[in-house]
Amino acid sequence: MQKLLKNFTFNPKNDILSGFTVALALVPEAVAFAFVAGIDPLVGLYGAFMMGIVTAIFGGRPGMISGATGAMAVVMVHLIQKGNEVGMGLEAPIENLGLQWLFITLLFVGLIQISAGVFRLGKFVRLIPHSVMMGFVNGLAIVIFLSQLGLFQETIDGEKQWMHGTSLWVMLGFVALTMAIMYLLPKVTKKVPAALVAIIVVATITILGGFDVSTVGSFIIDGGGEGLQGSLPTFQAQIFGLFNTLTGYWDLILSTAILLAAVGLIESLMTLNLIDDMTETRGSGNRECVAQGGANILNGLFGGMGGCAMIGQSIINVNSGGRGRLSGIVAAIALLGFVLFGAPLIERIPIAALVGVMFMVVIGTFAWSSFRILHKIPLADAIVLITVSAITVWQDLAIAVIVGVIMSALVFSWQSATRIRARKRIKENGTKVYEIWGPLFFGSSQSFNSKFDFKNDPERVEIDFIESKVGDHSGIESLKNVTNKYLALGKEVKLTHLSPECKMILLKANPKFDDIIESSIEDPRYHVVSDLLDSEV
Repeated sequence: MQKLLKNFTFNPKNDILSGFTVALALVPEAVAFAFVAGIDPLVGLYGAFMMGIVTAIFGGRPGMISGATGAMAVVMVHLIQKGNEVGMGLEAPIENLGLQWLFITLLFVGLIQISAGVFRLGKFVRLIPHSVMMGFVNGLAIVIFLSQLGLFQETIDGEKQWMHGTSLWVMLGFVALTMAIMYLLPKVTKKVPAALVAIIVVATITILGGFDVSTVGSFIIDGGGEGLQGSLPTFQAQIFGLFNTLTGYWDLILSTAILLAAVGLIESLMTLNLIDDMTETRGSGNRECVAQGGANILNGLFGGMGGCAMIGQSIINVNSGGRGRLSGIVAAIALLGFVLFGAPLIERIPIAALVGVMFMVVIGTFAWSSFRILHKIPLADAIVLITVSAITVWQDLAIAVIVGVIMSALVFSWQSATRIRARKRIKENGTKVYEIWGPLFFGSSQSFNSKFDFKNDPERVEIDFIESKVGDHSGIESLKNVTNKYLALGKEVKLTHLSPECKMILLKANPKFDDIIESSIEDPRYHVVSDLLDSEV
């Protein structure tokens, strides 16, 4: 209980007001992503509620917002379409079979994500380089911006057309007004969230002024929905009978589940990392993995869309003063309240106000400093930054981050491979010493082999690893090959200052190495440290 109450709220007023602000922005986001996935808007809205409430209470990052997301919606599309095709092709056709398949898939998604948390895989987010993080936030800002452009369309005679003339100028005017309020109000007072004030002011002007503008309600209806009225979808009892329809499709279910789990965790952990930097605090990645998994299982059981952390909404929350768990709880409950009780009022909120809020999120999210430092950082990091940004826009977040990490790892491996050195000296007794400097691993093993003059070296050779460490199996094999070449020539070779782990691996690979490893020689630097410690006692 103490863990649950920790960080519950730092400022109740800020958390509550910020939660309401986020909830207002969540409505069109959840609806839009539901349309992307090809499902009813209510499935997206209830999914956002369940994701939000579970992760707000049990998640690893106070103030972070979760809900239905576009990254996961894009992955869901093929599964839902295929399920619907199969359902309508049965002797007794089943409508919305794809949605039922999605619910089953979310159960597996949740189990995978919980397993990631239990096995403490959340810590691997620390391996994401800064260049990848900057590329990710830049790409994300562009994606958010492009997603808002679709809202500058209107339905005429059943077809979507870009706004023009008066309707376009009215839309741009209210977007600009929203952005102006959000920019100027914090300079006057920070006691109320600027985004919430901007939404209320613009909504009041459009309602009292009788402006004919696109609203949340018209947006849903134009997309094929019926508004915010309806009942909660359920994980139907007959779903267990539908398992028979999955014969031959389990590979699709499982592969989609793995991809959804990966996308959800990457986006959630990246969001956690970003909010950590913004708030200068530290969240728990493993705990967030478990919470995300539990929320997706709940979505699968009770008919929600599922989802993950939402970077845009999380930034809105933090910038509006929402730093405690209370802000996420209020956002989730307010979202549910809007759907159940406040639908008529929420449906009248102009889309222009929400677009203005998201445009300010874009401005705040984009790492503008990247333009300033692009020519100052290493060329490889600059290429990674630009590549990750482009792939985030072109494909999706998960692919972009994976590609960025792989590129950074290859660059690091190549640079490390070129840094291995071997200083050579002759002892008074005629022994030739190779002092190895730099890591010995798969990338540097070939260069390591070229450092030795096997035929011309004296009868006794010592390979000193005081400035080096054997990093992997390739390094072990390379070291074995070097020593075996000396032994084959009848020469004596000793390995000194090997790390305990390397000694153990070498002896396990070949017990005869016990005669080669010089265990009596210790690292002289250890003695210096020991002497200092002894003198302080």
